Amino acid sequence: MPAQQAEGSTKARLLDEIDAQEASRTTTGMAEFDRVLGGGIVAGSFILVGGDPGVGKSTLALQLAGRRPDLSILYCSGEESAGQIRQRATRMKLHAPRLHLFTETDITLIQQQAELLKPDLLIIDSIQTVFRPEITSMPGSVAQIRECAGLLMRLAKLTGLTTMVIGHVTKEGDLAGPRVLEHMVDVVLQFEGDKQLNYRLLRTLKNRFGRTQEVGVFEMRENGLRDVANPSELFLSGFTEGISGNAAACILEGNRAIILEVQALVTPASYGTPQRTASGYDQRRLQLLLAVLEKRLGYRFGDKDVFLNIAGGIRLQDTASDLALVSALVSSYLDRPVPEKTLLIGEVGLGAEIRQVSGLETRIREAAKSGFKIIYAPGSMSDALPSLPGTKVHFAGQLHQVNQRLFGPGG
Repeated sequence: MPAQQAEGSTKARLLDEIDAQEASRTTTGMAEFDRVLGGGIVAGSFILVGGDPGVGKSTLALQLAGRRPDLSILYCSGEESAGQIRQRATRMKLHAPRLHLFTETDITLIQQQAELLKPDLLIIDSIQTVFRPEITSMPGSVAQIRECAGLLMRLAKLTGLTTMVIGHVTKEGDLAGPRVLEHMVDVVLQFEGDKQLNYRLLRTLKNRFGRTQEVGVFEMRENGLRDVANPSELFLSGFTEGISGNAAACILEGNRAIILEVQALVTPASYGTPQRTASGYDQRRLQLLLAVLEKRLGYRFGDKDVFLNIAGGIRLQDTASDLALVSALVSSYLDRPVPEKTLLIGEVGLGAEIRQVSGLETRIREAAKSGFKIIYAPGSMSDALPSLPGTKVHFAGQLHQVNQRLFGPGG
């Protein structure tokens, strides 16, 4: 006989009987942060924000209190004193009358403070510093992180308290701690950017309440982070046309198109072995594109030093930028500039064919909005686009076709 149902347990329900009402959200006052979250913070959600030391994670968390002074926020810091946090808040000109600071790392005491204050948002900075006294291992260990994250998750789900924890990353760029931490939270955000530059990217790696791979762009200033509504304008601010080796590419970060500058420099090798240096780009992919140019188009890079730089310090991974990269390399090789107001979109295959890319219409619309007049795109996608006033789109199936149009018959 089947076992009797336990008293008080719920029974299985049909999918059609379940209410599909959208979870309520609270806007943060930071448009780019709301963007990556899917429209705002969901009540009772558990959010993990990871990033390199000094990239601005604590600034981002603290700035939430300034953007929404009406919200009660409990900020628990195990890495800075209350005086240090107050100094940063003063420098940021932060007005946060309902921000409570608690410089404690005992998770039990943090839980008691949260139950006492009943804030709208709990911030833990960082998960690697908190500990549970009953566990003998050191803070930051696998056992401590797993246990503390479990307590915070139960607190968030049982009380509806939105909880945001800050986490460190390893030298490889992965979130530090056990992988179970990423499975426990509802949202995983990666905060990244070159600390020597002013821009920051906030990337959604996981989101149970919205789309993943969304990207928010910020500019780091003395008084905190500023939302960047038009990232292309930021990354193209130093773009100089009419110089050989410069080309414009359009990448897709989530559902967002961003135009940036690709710089190449090809010079005669000074030593026996030519150098191959890439900043912001995979060096193996660079070797592949150079091999295609040698084999299919006859350019000889065997006695050339090749330097490639993605301006702005961004890490370029979208293969739709291949055509711009190749054009920049050829431009420097021939010492002929790419025509002005020209954008190049397309993945380059081993046979020098220009392959299809995702989101072509989104990329072209962003290019037209940024003032580009001529766009080169994969020939197989000519039927997928509407006409845009003032913008001419050339479709090409082979690399040599684009090469001849850009640099003439002798290119």
